[in-house]
Amino acid sequence: MTAPLKELKVLDFSTLLPGPYATMMLADMGAEVLRVEAPDRVDLVKVIPPFDGKFSTAYSYLGRGKQTLELNLKQEGSADRIKELVKEYDVVVEQFRPGVMDRLGIGYETLKAINPKLIYCAITGYGQTGPYKDRAGHDINYLAISGVASHCGRADSGPPPMGIQIADVAGGSHHAVMGILAAVIRRQQTGEGAFVDISMTDAAFAMNAMAGAAAIAGGQTQKPESGMLNGGTFYDYYQTSDGRWLSVGSLEPQFSARLCDALEIPEMKSFALSQNPEQQQALKKAIKQKVAEKTFAEWREIFAEVDACVEPVLTIEEAAEHPQMVARGMVVEKDRGDGVGQRQMGLAIRYA
Repeated sequence: MTAPLKELKVLDFSTLLPGPYATMMLADMGAEVLRVEAPDRVDLVKVIPPFDGKFSTAYSYLGRGKQTLELNLKQEGSADRIKELVKEYDVVVEQFRPGVMDRLGIGYETLKAINPKLIYCAITGYGQTGPYKDRAGHDINYLAISGVASHCGRADSGPPPMGIQIADVAGGSHHAVMGILAAVIRRQQTGEGAFVDISMTDAAFAMNAMAGAAAIAGGQTQKPESGMLNGGTFYDYYQTSDGRWLSVGSLEPQFSARLCDALEIPEMKSFALSQNPEQQQALKKAIKQKVAEKTFAEWREIFAEVDACVEPVLTIEEAAEHPQMVARGMVVEKDRGDGVGQRQMGLAIRYA
């Protein structure tokens, strides 16, 4: 099918991860993206190893499908160049602190006066308003202040540093894309542009979902290993005899029954449905002991034939070669920017 965003033109001023990931998604869906970069500005994503040519592999990945314009926005004449460009663009994405684009002479009100249909998306840590709007932060800080970190990890060791950037990507990038596309639909209906204010902290707070509902509406303080889905029940990870891990998510009765049968602990089936913490901990102990008796490979072979919501914890390299990922085309080969192919993670949105 024709790329759904084929007619959309995006002017991208963002660096680091949230903005570039969002505009990469837009480019993957067909948008024409022009990335405006200052040649002498430090962008941490550029210098994070490993390197693939001049820049890091992450930078090559996030630049997929984009064109680049080198322009120092602080130099005289740069603002005029952007004002001329914006006449032809549908969307602006930026990731500066509030007020920076205004000081550069290319803030929303200025660009809106030139192009009233412009959709302007600002991604920040804390949003355009509030006492923290000018405060610096990173993913770990947004997860902390949003309450997410407070109920993750283990009771005896506290919240872990996450292996992925949850607030940056799920919070910033994905919400930016949703906000932009909703504004595009609105513009089609009304002819009006919009300012899209994305706060990564707001998004992380909203992603508390079930735990947030229990805390705010139900008055139940959330703590690590205290709930159904954060280690308070047998829904957890278990270590094999050779130091690898299995994920066990067998919550529903049919799945927990199959789990207990596969582990040869049929007497524990009723414990899986119990609300009694002692019985849940007894079941966890039994699962832990059983999983520790066999290797990772042995359990993979056993549970490959058992539909019980039990899956192996794979490395990223293993995940890339998993038959499901291969069948879905989740690893693609793209030009890294110099004519050389590079294996990259693909877009996780499919159109029929």
